[in-house]
Amino acid sequence: MSTALYTDLSAYYDLMCADIDYQSQSDCVRRLHHIFGNQGLQHIDLACGTGPHIQYFLQYAYQCRGLDLNQPMLDIAQQRCPQATFTQGNMANFAVQEKADLITCFLYSLHYCQDISMLKDCFKCVFEALSPGGMFCFNSVDKTQIDNCKSEQHYAQFEGSEFKFSSAWHYPGQGNLQSLLLSIDKNTDGQQRSWQDRHSMVALDFNELQSLLKPYFEVSVFQHDYSKLVEWDNHSGNAIFACVKRY
Repeated sequence: MSTALYTDLSAYYDLMCADIDYQSQSDCVRRLHHIFGNQGLQHIDLACGTGPHIQYFLQYAYQCRGLDLNQPMLDIAQQRCPQATFTQGNMANFAVQEKADLITCFLYSLHYCQDISMLKDCFKCVFEALSPGGMFCFNSVDKTQIDNCKSEQHYAQFEGSEFKFSSAWHYPGQGNLQSLLLSIDKNTDGQQRSWQDRHSMVALDFNELQSLLKPYFEVSVFQHDYSKLVEWDNHSGNAIFACVKRY
């Protein structure tokens, strides 16, 4: 997996994600954990980036750890959340000494597992890392619902430069591989600079995903709406998964 864009622009990552409501996402998962989980306060955030979700979980009195492949991101996260512990590592190959009560993976980052085998390894690692009754919560996209013509864009200004951020999913129509297309355009006094990345990511439909989860977890699926908890309608292509460890 290429992380060149993220490494090069780690200082701009928060700007790239400026339209994300981290507080709403964190609060929704906290409520899910309160309803379904074991009430413990040990938390691990996979693919934590610069730590914006962890910032809120600390406010909820969780004891937080973050895992990410990208060390520049983790350096920023440590400055943002000095109370937390951050480790460079792969979500498909990690182990913990102290079990977690809640493991999260926001922003569709679970798809950074590049194939089904890697995703299975991730689920095994999460299962082993959770305490009894612990919960794994993440969001996902169904490959059969991806519109290759659709993209998301937003604009921002920072330190005298204008930025345009674009992202899009692309699924070729078969198999278990999709791409996340990212582009960043920076304009500083008429001087243009651009970055483009194509990240290979695992692709699966929600039936396949639930089948992979069931050996390890009791799974509840919700609409992709962090403002309220509504059961998944069995049709929409984005969903939130709340997975409680089987004993």
